[in-house]
Amino acid sequence: MSDNEDVTRRRLYWHSRRGMWELDLLLMPFLEACYDELSPGDKELYRELLAQEDQDLFVWLMRREWPQDPEMRRLVQMIVEHAETTDRSRHQAL
Repeated sequence: MSDNEDVTRRRLYWHSRRGMWELDLLLMPFLEACYDELSPGDKELYRELLAQEDQDLFVWLMRREWPQDPEMRRLVQMIVEHAETTDRSRHQAL
């Protein structure tokens, strides 16, 4: 990993920690397990997702509503599906 990628990764880590436990339990494991495998376009989309308000992220990630943008909706669904199929016990101490 280059220095630039390392800096980007650390920034994403801190932006993924939202201070809302429910969001942290979804975003942090996704970042750790899936981000590196995303396409460049999906990586950019993840960065855009992190720029959204916590309230919007909460309703999207709790599946109460979906983003209007189809690509953002697809990414949110990927995060939700990852959370539903992953052992979260190791993330309980976030």
